[in-house]
Amino acid sequence: MEEKTKPKKIETVRQLKVYKLAFETAMEIFVITKKFPQDERYSLTDQIRRSSRSICANLAEGWRKRRYKAVFINKLSDAAQEAAETQTWLEFSLACHYIDQETFNRLDTFYEQIFAMLIGMERKADSFCRIS
Repeated sequence: MEEKTKPKKIETVRQLKVYKLAFETAMEIFVITKKFPQDERYSLTDQIRRSSRSICANLAEGWRKRRYKAVFINKLSDAAQEAAETQTWLEFSLACHYIDQETFNRLDTFYEQIFAMLIGMERKADSFCRIS
């Protein structure tokens, strides 16, 4: 009879799959936006970098405040809003021909995965908010 192993306890926000994906995607956006025109620096470039990074920041804040379920859920919601904003900036980047369709599709898919994970965390908030 096989013995089931307990899932490893998540101790830091950096261990969350959603955090890892959001961080990696934000870093990819950072690299991509280095090629955006200089005249977009204070508009599109700064906005997309800020919103993509804010997903991780909101997750980190929520993780530290998960003792309070309502605050934790609120931070997950904030992270989802930042993901939606990033998708909008990606759409503008595509329309302005700063990124190609393939890049847009790949990044947009990552953000849809991020949404799904955030929704899953929200639904299972009690399991994340139990602090022992």
